[in-house]
Amino acid sequence: MTNRFIANRGLATTFKATTLIATAVIALGLLCATAAFGQTATVLNNTPQPTSIGDHPQHAYEHAMSQESNLLGSSAYSFAQGERPLWEFGSVQQEVPLGDVARAYKKGHVIDKKPARVMESQ
Repeated sequence: MTNRFIANRGLATTFKATTLIATAVIALGLLCATAAFGQTATVLNNTPQPTSIGDHPQHAYEHAMSQESNLLGSSAYSFAQGERPLWEFGSVQQEVPLGDVARAYKKGHVIDKKPARVMESQ
């Protein structure tokens, strides 16, 4: 009974492998056929067509502005208080001068404990 199980299992594994290889071959064949068709299909003709840039003789000139229109559609809502400068929205942050930072750093080194014993390599 053990030999039959091993034989059936081997047959199933072989069948799965064969199915997998057959699927891969078919997919590769479809891919190659699509690529070959894409190379032979005529999409554009091979006659050159020079690019022509249109000329615009009318340049910008001064004229009357359009009539005022409501951007909100039929709504009558409007609110206006004027413009506020950008500096009013930012938070005020006081920068510490670099000299003060250096003095505090130096003072911290003076207060630090010095090593009692210094080892020198020979």
